[in-house]
This record gives sequence, C-alpha cells and structure tokens, in this order.
Amino acid sequence: MSKSAIVSPKFAPPVGPFSQAIRTDGYVFFSGQVAQDPATGKLVEGGVEAEAMQLFMNLAAALEAAGKGFSDVVRVGVFLTNMSDFAKVNAIYAKHFSQPYPARTTIAAAALPLGASIEIDMIVAA
Repeated sequence: MSKSAIVSPKFAPPVGPFSQAIRTDGYVFFSGQVAQDPATGKLVEGGVEAEAMQLFMNLAAALEAAGKGFSDVVRVGVFLTNMSDFAKVNAIYAKHFSQPYPARTTIAAAALPLGASIEIDMIVAA
C-alpha cells in the first residue's frame, strides 16, 4: 500500500499531528475539518451558518488540491455540537451535493476542536 498526503497553501495548518488528507488505494480520506480561516488558522465567527459556509469553502479547496470535486465524495461524516442546528447545516450542505448523494452520518458531539459548532470528514473516490 502506498499513501501520499494532499497538501495545499489554501489549507489552514492542522491543529495536531495529522494530515489534512491522504490518498491511498483508490480513495482520498479527508480528516475532520472545522471552519478555520486559512489565512489565520482561527475559527470563523458568526455561528453555525457562518462556520458551515467557511467549512464548505475549505472542503472545496481540499477537494481541488486532490484533483476532485463534491461529485466524487462517497461518504460524509458531520459532527454537530447542537443537533438543533441540523436544518441550518443541511440547507448549506444541500447546495454542494447532488444525486446520487454521498452516504452520510450526522453525530452530536459534546465538543469539537477550536470550539467549533460543526466538523466534517469525507471519503472520496480517487
């Protein structure tokens, strides 16, 4: 098995010892991403909707760095600190994916990195 990291200057630096994304065996595995401003590495302000919009811009940049797009995503994991934000996040999510939609799990989390309200990870067919 070979693996290679996907890197881009459009990524905010990781907040720990992990790669933003790894390509291996026909897939790209994206680590959980939060709504960091790529220029500062800080979480954007404005609540879950502002975070979700920034997060999807970051995910688009990550997909671009891998030579992929949202149509190549096969699985998404969504983590929310407040499940009452589900509808708001789902509306923003729906703007980025079309049928056939990726498989998805949405999980409530007690806390997320940097105090984020939302985190998303993905698996992409390479």
